[in-house]
Amino acid sequence: MFTVLFTDGMHVSFPSLRAAWRNPVRALGIGMPLAFVGTALLTHWLVGLDWTTSFLVGAVLAPTDPVFASAIVGRIEVPARLRQLLNVESGLNDGLALPMVLLLIAAAGPVAGAAEASPGTIALELVGGLVLGVALPLAVAGVVRLPLLGAEPKLQPLLPLATGVILYATCHLTHANPYLAAFSAGAVLASVSPDSKAAFEVLGESLAELSKFAALLVFGSLLTPDLFGDLSLGGYAAVVLAIVLIRPASLLISLAGTAVDRRERLTAAWFGPKGFASVVYGLLVLQSGIPQGERAYTLIAVCIAFSIVAHSSTDVPIARMFDVEDLVGIPDDEPAAAGAVRGKRAGPDDTSAGERTPLPAARAEETGDART
Repeated sequence: MFTVLFTDGMHVSFPSLRAAWRNPVRALGIGMPLAFVGTALLTHWLVGLDWTTSFLVGAVLAPTDPVFASAIVGRIEVPARLRQLLNVESGLNDGLALPMVLLLIAAAGPVAGAAEASPGTIALELVGGLVLGVALPLAVAGVVRLPLLGAEPKLQPLLPLATGVILYATCHLTHANPYLAAFSAGAVLASVSPDSKAAFEVLGESLAELSKFAALLVFGSLLTPDLFGDLSLGGYAAVVLAIVLIRPASLLISLAGTAVDRRERLTAAWFGPKGFASVVYGLLVLQSGIPQGERAYTLIAVCIAFSIVAHSSTDVPIARMFDVEDLVGIPDDEPAAAGAVRGKRAGPDDTSAGERTPLPAARAEETGDART
């Protein structure tokens, strides 16, 4: 998890976010809290979990992951404004949900070592992680700029790796939260040292993908027939409603009054697949030993499995509904930064919102899009 959050943080581009922040901020600041609360209410009323555990389930299922809807964020037929919205939202909501997950796990106790895991202690650990995540990369970047120091070009990819190792060790010694430290450190390092980010990108992606594979392998091994049999009918109703009602309604509310057209809003509202972050946070819940942790994990696991199936089976048909010509005449109210957050990136064919992707010659002839 540390590795994935560190590399995800490095994909955050603060200049790009400043250029195109309105719709993603609405999705994160309005849509995500609404989805969090709506899922918690369903969990409490339909599954019967206590309020703290219900809100914990809501926090775990709040992050989205368009890796499981890559046909949407990876196709040039889809408007860049929509791809940008989904990329930025999914790139940041993992880190935003993490503090709430950790605080609610502590509040849901008792757990092993509960005397040391009070909400106040967890909050202090989160603040410590944030401070270390900002301070250490700044210090490393300052040291590397000294005339007598620096890194050999061929060893440049090891600088962020060494920073991450030192950060993790420091968090272990100080009891600061390593996950929040990892995400913030990655974002800061990418901002103050773009060369290091570029050099580390290939290695970082490989390490992150290996970590994701390991977590998904563990998660898949736990998806047994017994697990699906343990979930009540109310639990299945909560899962379906969380996917087809709560997420869509939350995002539609958050985008109300924007210049995003109706078709893009509906597509963005539907594509909120639960992915890697929810898997890892769910495993944290299972391992925490809280009283209703196993019941909460069962609901979380079934929801993730249903979400992957539902969104991965509908992404291609919906993507084909969009066509390059549809971008003509659609006003974009903000400069684009498609791929501003590329933790779950759309791919190399990303275009800026508001730009029309040139049609291939054969395509142009078919559509009569002749140019003189």
